[in-house]
Order: sequence, then structure tokens, then C-alpha cells
Amino acid sequence: MSFLTIGHRGVMGVEPENTLRSFVRAEREGLDVIELDLHLSKDGALVVMHDAEVDRTTDGSGPIAEHTLAELRELDAGRGERIPVFEEVLDAVGAPLQAEIKDVAAARALAEVMRSRDLTGRIEVISFHDEALAAIRALLPGVRTALVASRYGAEVVERARAVGAHRLSLNIRRLTLELVERAHTAQLTVLGWTVNTHDHLRLARGLGLDGVVTDQPEIRRAVRFTA
Repeated sequence: MSFLTIGHRGVMGVEPENTLRSFVRAEREGLDVIELDLHLSKDGALVVMHDAEVDRTTDGSGPIAEHTLAELRELDAGRGERIPVFEEVLDAVGAPLQAEIKDVAAARALAEVMRSRDLTGRIEVISFHDEALAAIRALLPGVRTALVASRYGAEVVERARAVGAHRLSLNIRRLTLELVERAHTAQLTVLGWTVNTHDHLRLARGLGLDGVVTDQPEIRRAVRFTA
């Protein structure tokens, strides 16, 4: 398998995160996969945003779950961008996607879209939450999933296997060669995040990772020099 570069919320280092502008730029820069985050609006739309509240990345305030999609559409998500819904991203770019879900409710909504548009080959579902991954696997048995973790130990391999994940996406600052080898022995691929410097890219290569998650398009260009 080739070494993957995954655009974090598009290319959030140079564009407003989780916007169509950011996703289109990520595809243009040649990122292999584009990562995004999903929440449900008050009226059940799959909204693309990382935080549960709109405060940090828009000119609005309050929880996403307390806003209708029409209300969310009125907000500026950076450089005049609007908060997209998942279906808009599917139409705006052709790249494979990693869709991060936070809970079981989002898993149900995402499964419905993936089933209706036959997306199991294009979308990998990722989550910090074991129960969300178990839920999407139950709803879409063929779906590819990855367990994400920031603070973890060797048990993260068993957690991933228990929910049927095929990949781990882990905070590179805690990764060890022993853990990567343990994951590979368990037939799990391993990504490191967030890799925004050449030093971290060299570390990722030294650890034998299968890819990296990055905010910066230059990391995609640098990969060929660290093989």
C-alpha cells in the first residue's frame, strides 16, 4: 500500500477548515484522502463542522444541535464560506473521504446517505468513540472504519479489533515503534496525526506508519523525499 496523505478538515493550515473551499484546495493539492467532521443540525442535516458549537469557526454562537440548517447557512465559516452539508462535499470533490462521527445518531444519518448513494467504497468512517463505530458497522456491514485516539496505550489495538476497525489514526506524539508493529501484526494499518513539519514526517516514516494526517499541502509534496 502506498503512503497516504490525508487532508485534515481539507487543508486547514491554509484554508478555513471544513469548508468547500478547503476541500477543493485539498483535492487540487493532491491529498490522497480528505478528512471531515459531521454533526447533526436541529432538523437532522449532516453538517460539516468539527466542534459541537459554532463559536470558534463562524461568526455565530451556540450548539449546532440548537440551530436549523437554514440558520447555520446564515453564518460565515471563514472568507465568506458557508457551512456545508455532507452531500455538498460529495458533489464538490471526487477524492476518497474520511468522515468522522461523534455519536450513534450521526452514525445512523451517515449510514442512510451512504446506503442511498452507494458510498461504501469511497467513504471511510472514523471516530474516537467505539460505540459510534460499532453502530455504523451494524448498519453497514461492509463499511471501512478507523478508530481515532489521542491518549492511548497498547489496548487501542484490541479496541479497534473489537469494533471491527481496519485502521488506527493516532496522535503521533505518543506513538512507539512497538505499538505500530503490534497493530500491523493485528492486520491494522496506522496513521499518525497531526503531521505538519518535516521532522514529524521523518518520524512517521521511521515508525513505519501507513500514512499521515496533515493540515499543510506541502507535506503531500514532501512525502516523496522521505521514502
